[in-house]
Amino acid sequence: MEKFVFKTDEGSSQTKLQQLIHAVTEAISLGVLKEGDFLPSVNQLNKDSGISRDTIFKAYSILKQRSIISATPTKGYFVASESYRVFVLLDDFSAFKEQFYKSFRANLPDNYSVDLLFHHYNPEVFNQLILNSIGRYSMYIVMNIDNRNMENVVRKIDPKKLLILDMGTDPKNEVSYLTQDFNQAVYDCLNSGLELIQKYQEFILVFPQNTPHPHETIDAFNRFCEDHELKHTVLDNIENRDVLPGQAYLVIKDSDLVKIVKDCKRNGYKIGTEVGIISYNDAPMKEIVGAGITVISTDFIRMGKDCANFILSKEKVAEVIPTRLIVRGSL
Repeated sequence: MEKFVFKTDEGSSQTKLQQLIHAVTEAISLGVLKEGDFLPSVNQLNKDSGISRDTIFKAYSILKQRSIISATPTKGYFVASESYRVFVLLDDFSAFKEQFYKSFRANLPDNYSVDLLFHHYNPEVFNQLILNSIGRYSMYIVMNIDNRNMENVVRKIDPKKLLILDMGTDPKNEVSYLTQDFNQAVYDCLNSGLELIQKYQEFILVFPQNTPHPHETIDAFNRFCEDHELKHTVLDNIENRDVLPGQAYLVIKDSDLVKIVKDCKRNGYKIGTEVGIISYNDAPMKEIVGAGITVISTDFIRMGKDCANFILSKEKVAEVIPTRLIVRGSL
């Protein structure tokens, strides 16, 4: 069996304490250290690596607190349980992603460490983060850039260890996924709120040009309005447009939601009676703004739990998380 050896990296941005903790958890993740294996003693590691005894003792204490290692008075420190490193790559961090992540982390045991990174829809960043991660993690969760396919670089990851999250699927059906439906599910959500939407004279979708939100939602919106003979408009910008009574809005970006709410307050329009609002993706704040903001949203708490279940079971999953209309006072 390969022996655990620790050497400090003077050029690393991590402290020596962080480097040692990382080295131990990675050695366990890669199978260099297994449950029951003994770690070098504080004195031995001090002699071999030059790292101070205080730093080694503190690192071992932190690993004990995390239930990764344990100790006996006469034999020293040993691996208490196997530790797993999980790579999570999301697009950006927002209120509903925070719901997902909290749920995901809450359903993982303490011996699973998670590295959370963001690509912000930058292909170069996306590719580099994926390439740097390969072979360093037990499991991978990747939120894709494109909703219609899977980026080629992602195929370099072992498909048995990979889950595509939120957007995109694998045409070859080799990779697990937990995603949303941005087309028919949107149509069905709008259909469930038809009577409320029909109170208004015009239905407006605000869909900014630079949004990464899948364009299938535009198709669903237009189809819904045409099927029910609703006057409708798709706008890519409302910065210089007045909100008027009799309009209902479906907004993708929260910044557009804020603009509409402010306009209504400034002009004295009653939200939910004179102006209707539907926002995409739920968040705790939307429950309490005004009389509540109506949303079209998937269940991000469930998504986080199902994602954790995949990590723990390692069984293939192919699931579209349901999307629903949550009606509140704004409609």
